[in-house]
Amino acid sequence: MPRLGGTLPDARPVSMAEVARAAGVSQQTVSRVVNGHPNVSERTRERVLAAIRDLGFRPNFAGKSLRSGRYNSIGLCLYNVDQFGNLATVKGILSAAGEMGYAVTTLEMDDRVPLSLAEATRRMMALPIDALVISMSIRASDFEEFQPQPGLSTVLLSMYEHPLCTTVDSDQYECSRLVMDHLFSHGHREIRFVSGPSYSVDSVFRERGWRDELTARNLYVSEPLRGDWTASSGYELGRRIARDERATAVYVANDQMAVGVWAALVEAGRRVPEDVSIVGVDDSLERSIPNVRLTTVSFDLFARGRVAVEHALLGSAPGYRPTSIRIAPTLVVRDSVADAR
Repeated sequence: MPRLGGTLPDARPVSMAEVARAAGVSQQTVSRVVNGHPNVSERTRERVLAAIRDLGFRPNFAGKSLRSGRYNSIGLCLYNVDQFGNLATVKGILSAAGEMGYAVTTLEMDDRVPLSLAEATRRMMALPIDALVISMSIRASDFEEFQPQPGLSTVLLSMYEHPLCTTVDSDQYECSRLVMDHLFSHGHREIRFVSGPSYSVDSVFRERGWRDELTARNLYVSEPLRGDWTASSGYELGRRIARDERATAVYVANDQMAVGVWAALVEAGRRVPEDVSIVGVDDSLERSIPNVRLTTVSFDLFARGRVAVEHALLGSAPGYRPTSIRIAPTLVVRDSVADAR
């Protein structure tokens, strides 16, 4: 064994010809075994597989791709892979791709610069991929004029519709209808909204749904209170809400901020839900907080990823037309909402 820092052993890849010689078969037979073709006897197949294991042979997928024009890989471009929603969506993408025999090539974009769909596509085109999924948690600067690369089926994870790309997302607008209907059914009319950052697509549509539901009933629409998704920002805004004696309910754009709002209200002597009801979004607390009492909205993010993969692969089929797919959310009723006082 060589010393650390010494000469490395020969890393030359084993050729198909060497496998064929070791197994006593032709290179064509080895190719059939590697590619799973059925016209090889079981005895010969076992002999070839044994030679592959003994020699450490790896098929030349680059050569295979040149012949077939396929890489069996889906590109995934996203911001902030560690965000709750992105992690669950990635799990769905990986699961669906794996079941279909595809790998996933991932590129995390720099969230310090504006999202450009053209730039994301350009960077992904340098990688061996057959289709592309771009997660658009913020609206791309070139969304309106973006044209997908010819021959590269592209799916956008976004609530915004696009004429040339299929878009897939959890229905953020319907989320607000569920929340508001629940609060209205308990007699609430003075309902405040704590939003996420102004650049967040999810927050934009949740706010739009909240506003439209109040407007449709000719109810007072207060100025939204803008947070940054953290519990700390929710706490600071909750201190302001605690001084709002007209407010009987708060719709908070995510669960973390809702926890902060709740803490501030209790600290100020306002009871939840007896004095002020609270509803969050995401259903993300059960792994970190025991005995979760917060009523919230749950999204099937696994399905979001799976549907994106399915349409990314369908997109190259003849006659395929881009569509907009919205996955329905579910209201999770716990005990943070009571009848309006």
